[in-house]
Amino acid sequence: MSTTARKLRVGIVGGGFMGRVHGRSALVAGAQIVGAVGSSPERAEAAAEASGAERGFATLDELLAADIDLVHVCTPNNTHLPVTLQALEAGKHVICEKPLATSAKDATGLLAAALEAGRVATVPFVYRYHPMVRELRTRIAEGEAGQITSLHGSYLQDWLAGENDQNWRVDDAAGGPSRAFADIGSHWCDLTEFVTGDRIADVSAQTRTIRANRGGAEVRTEDLATAQFRTAAGVVGTVVVSQVAAGRKNRLYLEVSGTESSFGFDQEDPDRLWVGRRAASQLLTRDPDTLSPPAARINRLPAGHAQGYQDAFDSFVADTYAAALDGDHPDGLPDFAAGARSAHLVDAVLRSAAADGAWTTVEN
Repeated sequence: MSTTARKLRVGIVGGGFMGRVHGRSALVAGAQIVGAVGSSPERAEAAAEASGAERGFATLDELLAADIDLVHVCTPNNTHLPVTLQALEAGKHVICEKPLATSAKDATGLLAAALEAGRVATVPFVYRYHPMVRELRTRIAEGEAGQITSLHGSYLQDWLAGENDQNWRVDDAAGGPSRAFADIGSHWCDLTEFVTGDRIADVSAQTRTIRANRGGAEVRTEDLATAQFRTAAGVVGTVVVSQVAAGRKNRLYLEVSGTESSFGFDQEDPDRLWVGRRAASQLLTRDPDTLSPPAARINRLPAGHAQGYQDAFDSFVADTYAAALDGDHPDGLPDFAAGARSAHLVDAVLRSAAADGAWTTVEN
């Protein structure tokens, strides 16, 4: 991560939970948060207070006219396309929340726009920034798994399990045609492809809506999805994604099975990595003295001091800022290509589910 002294000047669009997360990471990275935009002119100051910005701006136009280098887009999914395009056209670097867009076509268009603008444009697939994920990636790249035989795991939450639980993401007009898979299944797929270096090529998926009515409105987005898949290298796998799994708060679990070693990573216990071998298994603990160099680069705390989600987000934002300030591209930084890739995976899952689980090729 860059140690440059120049402060990046940033703006944040959106003042909800993600606006607060982005704002904290911006301050930790040493940026100046010039301003924030809320969901309406009346919400401008509330957005500024939530994100730690110096002031609220009534409109996006006013924020973009200010002296800023980079825009954090933390708005509902259906606004990512117009907000991000406007920021890129104004010459700003962009961090856009995922999903990058609500369709594969629009996500691909945003990737093209970022490349044409020559701006740094990233998507917060932040689970890449757990040191033990980088440790897993390094060990797989060095052949420690032997031949990878299968991939499996899940991403389970319960925040929409209740019949009265509600959120804007439930509305397909705001959140897009996929909810559970686009929101959290995208993280699992990105993490799996990142650590293995192998891409999911074909999927057979099914989706289900458990709460078909929330607050008197029909729900058209899925509460859960399951998929079996095969990768470009011929590895087979399965994943279960749910936002209605009682008792599971934010449990992303990935297991990579190999002929020599297997590995298990649990996002709710991110300081440890399970390594399984035929003779004996072990549990590795995050320790800067024993981490591989790629993992040590993003380590923030001494061994025994818990490092979690916000730390991962801080490292992601710091890497994005380094790219914007220095023109470098830190290893593992998820850019708009990763966002577009994710949109194509979501699209394949939806197409497969609509065809009763027919095997469907991921087009990107």
